[in-house]
Amino acid sequence: MPEARERPSGSKAAGRQGIAARRAPDDVDRRLINALQGDFPLVERPFAQVADAVGLSEEALIARLQSLLDDRVLTRFGPMFQIERMGGAFCLAAMAVPEARWGEVVEAVNAFTEVAHNYRREHALNMWFVLATETPGGIADCAARMEAATGLPVHLFPKEREYFVEMKLEA
Repeated sequence: MPEARERPSGSKAAGRQGIAARRAPDDVDRRLINALQGDFPLVERPFAQVADAVGLSEEALIARLQSLLDDRVLTRFGPMFQIERMGGAFCLAAMAVPEARWGEVVEAVNAFTEVAHNYRREHALNMWFVLATETPGGIADCAARMEAATGLPVHLFPKEREYFVEMKLEA
């Protein structure tokens, strides 16, 4: 049965959703993960600069990063944008999904490109996900299309206030 868990933003690759890492990170992976969190160099060849700092060649760093993604050690590598400043919108959303329909609804919800990540929770609203759209009006439109596709109401929880929490995890 499909799981609703964090998945790479924009990824629609079959079979990748909710899959645990295929391997544990080694010491080089850990150094690389730690080096890539925050302060990514804004230079012509940023991977070369990071590679020098962790003792790899640029090509080896890029290959290792791809391996971390392919092996699900990392689920996503990319910048974080303030989408509202670009004219778009984010919104936390939730649904109450009957257990008998769980797999079907996970597949339907995850088929929407606007779904950034999706989690199962022990709550009356047992499926929680984030919608990301190009325009603020896209949130309501996506929710309506999702309701039509699943036959279930989508509850929207728009952001009331924004906080910046720089979270870096030691690998």
